[in-house]
Amino acid sequence: MRLTRKRLCSILIALYCLFSIYAAYHVFFGRSRRTQDASLRGLRKGAAPARERRGREQSTLRSEEWNPWEEDEKNEQKHRLQILNKSTKEKKDFHVQIWGKAAIGLYLWEHIFEGLLEPTDVTAQRREGNLVVGRTHYSFITGPAVVPGYFSVDENNVVLILNGREKAKVFYATQWLLYAQNLVQTQKLQHLAVVLLGNEHCNNEWINQFLKRNGGSVELLFIIYDSPWINNMDVFQWPLGVATYRNFPVVEANWSMLHNERPYLCNFVGTIYENSSRQALMNILKQDGNDKLCWVSAREQWQPQETNESLKNYQDALRQSDLTLCPAGVNTECYRIYEACSYGSVPVVEDVMTAGSCGNSSVYHNAPLQLLKSMNAPFIFIKNWKELPAILEKEKTIILQEKIQRRKRLLHWYQNFKAELKMRFINIVESSFLKNNKG
Repeated sequence: MRLTRKRLCSILIALYCLFSIYAAYHVFFGRSRRTQDASLRGLRKGAAPARERRGREQSTLRSEEWNPWEEDEKNEQKHRLQILNKSTKEKKDFHVQIWGKAAIGLYLWEHIFEGLLEPTDVTAQRREGNLVVGRTHYSFITGPAVVPGYFSVDENNVVLILNGREKAKVFYATQWLLYAQNLVQTQKLQHLAVVLLGNEHCNNEWINQFLKRNGGSVELLFIIYDSPWINNMDVFQWPLGVATYRNFPVVEANWSMLHNERPYLCNFVGTIYENSSRQALMNILKQDGNDKLCWVSAREQWQPQETNESLKNYQDALRQSDLTLCPAGVNTECYRIYEACSYGSVPVVEDVMTAGSCGNSSVYHNAPLQLLKSMNAPFIFIKNWKELPAILEKEKTIILQEKIQRRKRLLHWYQNFKAELKMRFINIVESSFLKNNKG
C-alpha cells in the first residue's frame, strides 16, 4: 500500500512537471509564433490593398487627371508651408477677411490661393470661402449681396479687391473706399489693403488720396499693370490673370494636354481694332498662308461676355495650338497670356509699351510686363509681328517630344508663378499688418 502511494505521488509530480514545461513553452515561444502568424496574415491582407493602390495609380496615369509634377509640387508646397509655419511660429492666430468686389478677386482666391467657394453657382448673390495658411485664417466673400453696410464685418484686417479700370468703376470703387475708411476711423477695422484692377493707361491718381502715406487708410496697394508707382514697399505689382468675369475656369493639367499632337501651330481668338498691331498681325498671317495652319477667329466688336459655345471654342483653340498669339491691346498685358499658360500653349507676346502712363521702357528696362519678366516667364517676346513667320517656320521643325518638354516647363512655371505670388502676398500682408499692430 505504501509502495502504491509512493508511485501515485511520483506520477502526480511527473504530470505536474510536464504541465509546467508545456505552459512555459506556450508563454515564451507561442507568443512569438502568434506575432509571426499575425504579421504574415497582415502581409497577405495588405497585398490586396497594395495591388489596388497600384491599380489606382496605373489608372490615374492613364486617366485625364494625371499630374506629371505631383511629387515636385508636393515637395515645393511642403517647403513653402515650412517657411510659413516657421515665420508664424511665435505669432498668435491672425485673421484676414477679403472682400471681392471685382472679378479679379476670383483669380486671387480660386487660382492663386486655390480656395473653394460656396455655393458653387457663379450667379449666387453671395459666395464665401475659408482657408488657413500657417496660423492665418483667410475668409473670402463676394457677390452682388455684398454691399457697404449690409454685411457683417467679421475681422479687423481686410483686403478689398476693386475695379478702377474706367470712370463708372472708379465711382463704385470710391464708395467702397470711403466705407472702409470710415470703418478704420471708427476703429471697427484696424488694417486695410487694396488689390486694384487699374486703368489700362495707368491713370490711377484718384486712389492716391486713400493711401496711408497721403493721410488715407490703405496701408498696402497691389496694382495691376506696369505702374511707375510700384516701389515694393507699399505699392506692389499684381498680375491681371485670366478672365474670370467670362467664367474662365481653373484648368488642371492632364496627360493628353501634355502628350497629344496639337493640330494647329498657333491661335488667335479676339477683337481686331482698327489701325492696331492686330490688323498687321492678321495681314502677316494671310501673306504666308499661315492663317490656314493656325486657329484664327477674329471679330470687329469686343464682346464683354462669352456664351457657353464661344468659351468652349476659345478653350479648344488654346488646347489644340502650340503657340498663342498675344498682340497688345490698350495695354500690353492681357488675359490671353495667362489663359494660354493654363493650357500649356506658349504665349507669343508683343513686347511693346502702349500709350499712357505705365512707364518708360528706357527708364524701366523690364517694362512692359515687369512682373512676368522678373519671374523668368518662358514666353516668346517679339517687338514686331514681322518676326512671326520665322517663328512659325521654326515651329514646323520641332518634334513632338521637344514640344512635350516645353509644355511641361510652361505649365510647371505657371504653377510655381501662382504659388510664389501667394507666398509674397501672404508675407507682405502679414508683415505689414502685424508690424503696425506692434507700432
